[in-house]
Amino acid sequence: MREGLFLKKNVEKWKQYQFNQQADPDETAKRFTELVDDLGYAKTFYPESRVTRYLNGMASRIYLDIYRNKREPGSRILRFWKTDLPLVNYKHRRELFWAFIIFTTMAIMAAFSAAHDDSFVRGILGDGYVEMTEDNIAQGDPFGVYKDENRMEMFLRIALNNIQVSFLVFVGGLFLSLGSVWLLFVNGVMVGAFQYMFFAKGLGWDSVLVIWIHGSLEISAIVISGAAGFILGNSILFPGTRKRIDSLKVGAKHGAMLIIGLVPIFIAAAFLEGFVTRLTHMPKALSISILAISFIFIIWYFVIYPMIVNRRSQSPELS
Repeated sequence: MREGLFLKKNVEKWKQYQFNQQADPDETAKRFTELVDDLGYAKTFYPESRVTRYLNGMASRIYLDIYRNKREPGSRILRFWKTDLPLVNYKHRRELFWAFIIFTTMAIMAAFSAAHDDSFVRGILGDGYVEMTEDNIAQGDPFGVYKDENRMEMFLRIALNNIQVSFLVFVGGLFLSLGSVWLLFVNGVMVGAFQYMFFAKGLGWDSVLVIWIHGSLEISAIVISGAAGFILGNSILFPGTRKRIDSLKVGAKHGAMLIIGLVPIFIAAAFLEGFVTRLTHMPKALSISILAISFIFIIWYFVIYPMIVNRRSQSPELS
């Protein structure tokens, strides 16, 4: 069949498909099937024709419409936690690694500095906090600060504060990642100085068993927020083949997904700090169990499980 005859025979049908959108899924599927047949014929006999390109574009649009509106099995929320977020974690595993390295390095450097300079801890944490802690130690209750406030009020205040800090670390990525680096630096130094203060007074391991009940989740969330900030900053610095604005949109989306994924962790950390950390005389086995469960969860969900999901995925990298 000549191309002109082929065009004359089908053009009215194609115009109807193009300009008259069909809501009925069965009719849409029928149109797609007919267009694929026409496209196959055109590719065979007119491979370089504008008709072929036209049919290819229209078939692609209908295909995307079918799968965009296709009812997905299960809940979108469940898919977010089972697939989407782990794939984002896997794609940006380097950012997570560097956020961890920066934070940990700063904490170690702070502890080293505190060991060689008696005024360092006071300079970081403030005289008031150090003196309060020393008073609590003298009274035989070194972790009494966690018992001074109403449980529910403490839970709500800490949850909101954790979310705010994490969001600031994330948004800091807009400053070419430097804002996120600085906030990881500040928080790492505070943690290092804080932890050394208790080790210097012979309460190091006791503090680990008490403070890190909530700190394991809280600090992990700050590190992951730093990774989200790096994703945002790197999308500006290294757009790759995308336009910079398009790269920024993708980076903001992936970073925001990480922050959303951290919300349950913030809440869990605040609950532990408000209701559990104050139980400073709980059995060591119970404290160790809580610590182990927290760290195992973080490592599994943010490191190991994303690798498993990536291997199962048809697409090894999330675009």
